[in-house]
Amino acid sequence: MIRRLLKDFQGDILAIPGRLIALVFFILLFFVPLFTSEPYILRTLIFANVFVIFAVSWDLLSGYTGQINFGHALFFGVAAYTTALLNLHLGLPPWVTIPLGALAAVIAGLLVALPALRLRGPYLSLVTLAFPLMLLGIIFAFTDFTGGELGVSGIARITDSRTADYYISALVMLVSVFIMWKLTDARSSLVRTGIIFHAIREDEIAARASGINTVKYKILAFAVGGFFAGIAGALNAHFMRIAGPSNLDLFLSFQAIIWTVFGGIASIYGPVVGVYTLYPLLEFLRVVPEVRVLIFAAIVVLILLFMPEGIAVWIRDKIERECPRCKLSNMAFRKTCRACGTHLY
Repeated sequence: MIRRLLKDFQGDILAIPGRLIALVFFILLFFVPLFTSEPYILRTLIFANVFVIFAVSWDLLSGYTGQINFGHALFFGVAAYTTALLNLHLGLPPWVTIPLGALAAVIAGLLVALPALRLRGPYLSLVTLAFPLMLLGIIFAFTDFTGGELGVSGIARITDSRTADYYISALVMLVSVFIMWKLTDARSSLVRTGIIFHAIREDEIAARASGINTVKYKILAFAVGGFFAGIAGALNAHFMRIAGPSNLDLFLSFQAIIWTVFGGIASIYGPVVGVYTLYPLLEFLRVVPEVRVLIFAAIVVLILLFMPEGIAVWIRDKIERECPRCKLSNMAFRKTCRACGTHLY
């Protein structure tokens, strides 16, 4: 088993430039506190880690499976409120409330999956858009319990150290992204869900005709996407020490879409690049609040204009070359495929 994992690591990561760069990047993340202890920088990176999990979970559900979700903030908000209420009213510690918040988001994902079994395309998107609004109505109806517009505040911290918070967020993000990558990897020899998700996205009718239980895998996609979005929402609640209506805001759902499309949809590392590029950029542009949103929007439009598939995908295409025969990725300077020896044009 270990030998097989090492072989897969050498062939699937070390031999592919894009994945090798991703590996180096994730390793370097753990050295950031050694170079700076500035609270604002660490805080920005902490929330970038949280939103990476959130954006990648949207990519798994909508990018890979094709279930376009315009209300992904539902899972984020459900987990945030569940975590906050359990911590405040029952006194449960973060290491208990975070998994329970993620579990609540899974239940929300299963509820959203019910209409997804009968709807597709824009109809599904509009239905998912309504769920966060419905939950907001419930929150505003029971203000004594949910805090209404003010939200729920005074949630316990995960740790008392900003550096420790950073390491926790980075570790959880790394594990979450790795799991979602393996679940969506169509070439994985260990998990076969990736190729099924691809098949459902490309042609659900053909996938069903091939004997695939598309209902089961669509429910699985909503459950997994909800779980990891819930992890992000629960972490965010403890780091911010508040859960409020902003956790269900439609703009948060659209931010996940912007981050993913900017980096490259259906690529997993695309949302990672999108969040680490755009979230710190928007934070640092606070020095020019008058034109902050204008500069941000201009950068997004320009990138998508010249790199319509996303900046991460554009870079990948420059440093990698796909074999026309076995479809294996190779370094761009290679003239023959590393697996089958086919000439690379």
